[in-house]
Amino acid sequence: MSKIKVAHVITLLELGGAQGNTLFTVTRLDKNQFNVSLICGTGGILDAEAKKIPNITLHWVPNLIRSIRPWKDFAALIQLVKIFKQEQYQIVHTHSSKAGILGRIAARIAGVPILIHSIHGFGFNPYQKLIVRWLFIALEGWIAKFTSILIAVSQQNIEMGLHLNIGTRSQYCLIRSGVDIQKIRETALQINIHELKKELQISDDELIVLTMGPFKIQKDPLAFVRLASKVSKVVPNVKFLMAGDGELRPQIERLIQELNLKNTLQLLGWKKDAAKWMALCDVFVLTSLWEGLPRSGVEALICGKPFVAFSVDGIPEIIHNGKNGFCLPPGQLDLMAEKLIELLQNKSLRNTFNQNAKQTINDSFDIHKMVTQQEELYLQLTHSSNP
Repeated sequence: MSKIKVAHVITLLELGGAQGNTLFTVTRLDKNQFNVSLICGTGGILDAEAKKIPNITLHWVPNLIRSIRPWKDFAALIQLVKIFKQEQYQIVHTHSSKAGILGRIAARIAGVPILIHSIHGFGFNPYQKLIVRWLFIALEGWIAKFTSILIAVSQQNIEMGLHLNIGTRSQYCLIRSGVDIQKIRETALQINIHELKKELQISDDELIVLTMGPFKIQKDPLAFVRLASKVSKVVPNVKFLMAGDGELRPQIERLIQELNLKNTLQLLGWKKDAAKWMALCDVFVLTSLWEGLPRSGVEALICGKPFVAFSVDGIPEIIHNGKNGFCLPPGQLDLMAEKLIELLQNKSLRNTFNQNAKQTINDSFDIHKMVTQQEELYLQLTHSSNP
């Protein structure tokens, strides 16, 4: 039996859940059954990691970038069509908004029989100009008509897509954004909290609030800085840590200075060892404006950390409000500060949330199961297209 040729296409290999899961998938797909390629833009922090993956074919598309640049986008489309025609893939599986649009159009032009797109959160959001938002929705709706399967990481994304006439219910498949649950638990148990705090010049009696993710508009990291200012005025023995980096870093640094938080808030830079930092913190916070279902939040809960975030997209599917964290109305930063203060000042409440958090994440979030589910989907679709 000949191997199934499958290509994963993603815009940029930055440090994020979609990127991490894509790399894990192309690494772990059964090479006895699948001939695997990875196609992506250049300049991501995980490019070097991708080059080390054995038994896959790598195609770099320099014109595949996140921002909208018509000439570069057209050039990327042409290059993708060329790759698809040359390689004769049976399956093209796209991730992220730009790669999802250009990759599926190119695959359609090239005559690829099976097109799969993973929705790690939609490319449109309530904060875009209305005409831009509806243009993206119309484009997603059109491309869905020739997409075989739409994989969603949250049930909420499925319902939103159906509400906006993007695909039909039979096209959707729920496969969680997986993490290595066992490895995270083991790593968290091995961390020397005292030594790590000492390294960061944080005393043992100080509490730690952590956020993690790229410094971009979606994550609204400036709101986290403002949150730190509000909370530290009431809770003096707290330190705030931001793991990540990106385009908003200069604005973040300016706001830290303006709010006089240089002794309260530390910028850690990119951190690949998420479980280590989750183990260190007392509370994990996201101020995201929109999400698919955040991998970092899943990791925090596995480590038994209370999770505080705004109720956007798939987040309510993992935060059980008032039991393992607080899931708050979007944009209500004062309320988030109030709830965070309550958690930091009440050790008994933190302990209760801690125990509940550890029970939240089941094996549907396991990254090995995620790969198995994708393999089963590929086999099912290829069998259906070749009866």
